[in-house]
Amino acid sequence: MNPQAKLIFTLSLLLGTTITISSNHWIMAWTGLEINTLAVLPLISKSHHPRAIEAATKYFLTQAAASTLVLFSSMNNAWYTGQWDITQLTHPMSCLILTSALAMKLGLAPFHFWFPEVLQGSSLTTGLLLSTAMKFPPITLLYMTSHSLNPTVLTYMAIISTALGGWMGLNQTQTRKILAFSSISHLGWMTIIIYYNPKLALLNFYLYILMTTATFLTLNVTKATKLSTLMTTWTKTPSLNAMLLLTLLSLAGLPPLTGFLPKWLIIQELTKQDMALAATTVSLLSLLGLFFYLRLAYCATITLPPHTTNHMKQWHINKPINTSIAVLAVMSTMLLPISPMISTIM
Repeated sequence: MNPQAKLIFTLSLLLGTTITISSNHWIMAWTGLEINTLAVLPLISKSHHPRAIEAATKYFLTQAAASTLVLFSSMNNAWYTGQWDITQLTHPMSCLILTSALAMKLGLAPFHFWFPEVLQGSSLTTGLLLSTAMKFPPITLLYMTSHSLNPTVLTYMAIISTALGGWMGLNQTQTRKILAFSSISHLGWMTIIIYYNPKLALLNFYLYILMTTATFLTLNVTKATKLSTLMTTWTKTPSLNAMLLLTLLSLAGLPPLTGFLPKWLIIQELTKQDMALAATTVSLLSLLGLFFYLRLAYCATITLPPHTTNHMKQWHINKPINTSIAVLAVMSTMLLPISPMISTIM
């Protein structure tokens, strides 16, 4: 892709995100979402592969439908209440339609079917963008309207997302699809708590971005798009693969790594809200995700000689590894000690 064109699309992404997260009016928020969608489409389809074109088409249709529902819910609310302010979403039907629209934008179950397919058709860098930056505007809208949404609907969607994200990721061999189902599962944890403690949901989102970025960048360096190629990457970058093991276990939420922090705080908050059953359910369902994280970690670091594999070993690379990967990997494994400070802020 032309560097100038890539710069324009990146700036458009920043513009769309900024417009959405800083707006108070529903029309401006919708405008930002549309700019985001149009800016990311060329990045998805830049390889000109049929799979990439298919992914871009699926993404466009889904996001267009979701944006239409956002506009419809805001118009419906304005019709009944006379308010266009985002925080004044009070009509029950508008709240329900908006919940569906934002769930479609984020890839929450039961509107999750597009996300793994789109991620599989994109490159690893575009997949990182779709998994992190493109979820920021819808999460912001969910945060701003969280006091108006139905907590029962959010809880059911969260439990279904955690279950499907873990269950459907079990049988995958493509790393991008595994990370897509991982994203769906993490979104379930954010959704279940956003009504009761929106700041905690945002903290979970930020830590998810941190850990997912470290994982995607590591896989991009080693060019590991399948489990079979991941098994031979230790010959390229042994130390990076060792850090990938810890980053994946952090994504799974194992103590004493960073990923345990949001789950710990969310379970604590749910127990305070007399939702011990929901907390137990999502905790048990997250064990499904632990299985495929361990599978990734096993393929990345534990399949060393004399283990036999039919794939050619990869050559060492001479180019230096990006320092940002090292910083992100360390942060995604070592931030648990700051949890007392975070819990006092919450």
